[in-house]
Amino acid sequence: MKIILNQDVYNLGEEGDICVVANGYARNFLVPKKLAVLFNKQNVAVFESRKAAIEKRKEEKKKASDGLKAQIEAVTLELTVSTGETGKLFGSVTNANIAEELKKSGIAVERKKIELPEHTIKSVGEFVAKVKLYGAESAELKIVIKSDKEIIKPVKAEQVEKVEKNDVKEEASSDESIPENETEIPESTEEV
Repeated sequence: MKIILNQDVYNLGEEGDICVVANGYARNFLVPKKLAVLFNKQNVAVFESRKAAIEKRKEEKKKASDGLKAQIEAVTLELTVSTGETGKLFGSVTNANIAEELKKSGIAVERKKIELPEHTIKSVGEFVAKVKLYGAESAELKIVIKSDKEIIKPVKAEQVEKVEKNDVKEEASSDESIPENETEIPESTEEV
């Protein structure tokens, strides 16, 4: 079914765009919520008369998007979360958590426009999220996840072998320092 969008619809188009969608999507969602109107001569004429106003709003959205991009890229979000001893989170950090933290710092972004690596963050560290803006524009948001307690860093196998070798050398050197005559137990001369 061919429709004309009354306002911006995420992942579909912007106000004034002509789109082809499934019949049920148009009849049951877009038209009843007044997000779109059916494509016909009368509606096309109405949108042609509003074309200048629509273009002006698109230009304003682009300027606002550029300002928002500068704000987002200037911020580094730091979150402190509950973790286990190895740095693995109890739960995960999602795009909803990130949107909430951005809102606290004065930047309003819809959660569905925030793309996290692998959809969620499940460990401590530094990450970069992609925030979709107007059109094809996007901004990169730096995120630092910190633990609420001290983390035990995993030890590499090479370090373990090195420590074990040092322990063996110390044991060998400590055995050599004891004189042999002191290690013998004197026999008792008394008979019981």
